[in-house]
Amino acid sequence: MTNRHHIAIVGSGSLATSICESLASLAPPLGALNAAPIEVTVLARNPDAVSAIARHCRARSAVAGTAISFTGERLGDETATLARLQPTYLVCCASAQSPYEKVHRPSPWTGLVKAAGFGVTLPLQATVAVRLARAIGAASPHTALINGCFPDAVNPLLAAMGLPVLCGIGNVATLAACLQAALGLPDQRRLAVLGHHAHLDVPGDLGDDVLAWRDGRPVSGVSALLAPDRALPRAQLNAVAGHAAARLLVDLLAGAEVYTSLPGPLGLPGGYPVRLADGGLALNLPGLSPAEAIEWNVRAGRRDGIELGGGRVRHLPAAAHALEPHLPELAQGWDATDYDAVQDLFRVLRRRLRATSPRPALI
Repeated sequence: MTNRHHIAIVGSGSLATSICESLASLAPPLGALNAAPIEVTVLARNPDAVSAIARHCRARSAVAGTAISFTGERLGDETATLARLQPTYLVCCASAQSPYEKVHRPSPWTGLVKAAGFGVTLPLQATVAVRLARAIGAASPHTALINGCFPDAVNPLLAAMGLPVLCGIGNVATLAACLQAALGLPDQRRLAVLGHHAHLDVPGDLGDDVLAWRDGRPVSGVSALLAPDRALPRAQLNAVAGHAAARLLVDLLAGAEVYTSLPGPLGLPGGYPVRLADGGLALNLPGLSPAEAIEWNVRAGRRDGIELGGGRVRHLPAAAHALEPHLPELAQGWDATDYDAVQDLFRVLRRRLRATSPRPALI
């Protein structure tokens, strides 16, 4: 086999870095029979950051002896970039809203997010994914988009906007990896996990926790099994997400049949057990129908303060109350078709609230 596989990864943060580091060691070994080399292009606005990622991943690959190469490029016009690169998979690991802002840059904006729920950031979480999905449609329709930014909600938003997305990474995939390890399973062929972004934290009612099946039978004590992993620093869970994403990408490029659990598959809300084979993706649900699984995820997603359905994003009461003084026209929700205008309004609001942060007192 002489063809080369190509993955483009957008972002220079911890998730993008973790995926690249894991790809460097998980790619096929040099000289492996029938294994095509993998090219990875890391793209971001900061060329120095992606060049650094590519450089240290080339070193990791050299040590591992894997057939993979890494290049870092500044991301300019998305459509022109995709027209030139034509990647097989495009992985979005960048958004306009950092989940760590509440820690590193608290302000009235992060206070509003805390009061409303993480879902209120959806317009900003989707910014880069929307641009990339539009660029795929315009310049590289064979490219499959894999989104790592709040995919439980961003992916159904993309679908409602008529934009292409294959699946997400992280969230339920991270929880499934943790359960796989806790159960001592060699892979996830015998494991199916239904879970939402909201389940990265333990629910107030353990009866609302992740659902898991082993060999088609419910797994009991899921909360206890996940407790040690949920206690880890979020950066370590992010590294697990990146490693699981790299494993998924390597298996997809190899044409392997993959059983795993992923967020936002085919633009659905929340996360589901899936089977990927022959370039296709299908739900792999034991014991409940797709409609029941979707409704379960919609209910779980209410913990993030939003509900998606019928092409509309609805803010639940706490979120609506928090938004009413600032964006009364959007407090109850907004239509996916209005996304561009909604994103602009949220950007303006965030800028204004950030600017009202109290200055530290001079001593």
